[in-house]
Amino acid sequence: MSESSYKRIVVKAGTSLLTDGGDFLDSNIIHSLVSQISELQSLGYQMVYVSSGAVAAGKNVLKSFSIDSKDSEKQVLAAIGQGNLIHIYEKLFLDFSVPTAQALLSNRDVEDRLGYLNIRNTLLSLIDHGVVPIVNENDVVAIDELSGEVFGDNDHLSALVANMLDADLLIILGRVDGMYDKDPNIFADAKLISFVDSSDQTLESYAGPSSDLMGRGGMITKFGAAKLATSSGVDVVIASGLVDSVIKKLSQGERIGSFFPSSVSHLESKKRWMLSNFVKEAKIFIDDGALKALKNKGSLLPVGLLDVRGDFTRGEVISITDSNGDLIGMGITNYDSQDIKKIIKVKSENIEKVLGYHFGNEVVHRNNMVLM
Repeated sequence: MSESSYKRIVVKAGTSLLTDGGDFLDSNIIHSLVSQISELQSLGYQMVYVSSGAVAAGKNVLKSFSIDSKDSEKQVLAAIGQGNLIHIYEKLFLDFSVPTAQALLSNRDVEDRLGYLNIRNTLLSLIDHGVVPIVNENDVVAIDELSGEVFGDNDHLSALVANMLDADLLIILGRVDGMYDKDPNIFADAKLISFVDSSDQTLESYAGPSSDLMGRGGMITKFGAAKLATSSGVDVVIASGLVDSVIKKLSQGERIGSFFPSSVSHLESKKRWMLSNFVKEAKIFIDDGALKALKNKGSLLPVGLLDVRGDFTRGEVISITDSNGDLIGMGITNYDSQDIKKIIKVKSENIEKVLGYHFGNEVVHRNNMVLM
């Protein structure tokens, strides 16, 4: 993707950066990150912020707990620190007149199909309304993530969020300048790899675990996150958050750190995913008015439906056809087949009256649809 076309950007800040390698949060670094994200938001970018640091924020309060506390104590620190952390962010972002929302996720949330759909729709709605979502692991209930076995200090989580939201760019910030051919903390002749082909398996040998007790990731988790994101059409940069105005510079295409270009387009990635996950024989027929709306990048509303075939549940990928049965596209449905049968030709504002509940005005949202 051309850097000039970046619009939706996910920024991930690791614990090592937020504490500047120490035990406690560094207010100057946090203020700098918030200032840059807020400025880009005001310029029309859609920003999502994935922040680590809940345990470190808790350590600010319970200084008696050691850095390498056992998982149960880390959960205590996370429970205390999460509220403290979001309060810090909320206050700082409001200083720039930018509204924020907190989203706590765990691995099981994004693995569950309906959970994935709900999270995606909520986050997309937030950024559409000019809100900056602040995403973090739900450390209070997710022991495996605290142990660093799943997300790796939010590296993997940031890639999942970038993929979920069809982001254009994922910026992974730490204290290291990027990906090196060997550990720069040990080898003085280590060289920065400025352009990285994430499909090159030999590069994985350059990555290693974190030597930082505060962070749970390392270059190996960042490399894995970059591979995941680029395979879904997202450009990735691994860089130092200590570089002056690094987020702003990267958003404008300046080359800092290590750049991982996306290996496919968003459309190719989404088509491939939907084609491999659609429910056979599950399809909905739409009228000419709905077809025209879809071609104009609209969503599929119940008023434009003609018929439903097959059985499917909410959150599954189904075929969308015209009145003659010709395939128009595929999409993730907000309602199951039985519900859709009840709301054919029903206006969106009357869905709840008919069903008794409401999962959105659209049968298939435009962001969850691919036209063939």
